[in-house]
Amino acid sequence: MNIYISNLNYAVTDADLNELFAEYGEVTSAKVILDRETGRSRGFGFVEMSDDEQAKKAIEELDQAEYDEKTISVSVARPRAERPARGGFNRGGGNDRRGGYNRGGDSYHRD
Repeated sequence: MNIYISNLNYAVTDADLNELFAEYGEVTSAKVILDRETGRSRGFGFVEMSDDEQAKKAIEELDQAEYDEKTISVSVARPRAERPARGGFNRGGGNDRRGGYNRGGDSYHRD
């Protein structure tokens, strides 16, 4: 079962999550989600446990518990919602040359 944990202290690591949930059973993975830009924790993470009954017990006992000076929320993780594919950056402009930046087309000519 995949478990979602939110409101984590920013100092919590993957190993900390693993240790916390290992008290309830076998943890197959534990991951604190990091910001792509800064590499710092985003304050939430996921734990995967192999046994659903042990996972349910962990959720029951850890939801709204105080951990590392913060009250954490623990629940069954929902599948990620489908999001449209992200193309590159849309800088405006298009074929009519309105908006965006000037790429040297025919909309503005200096002699």
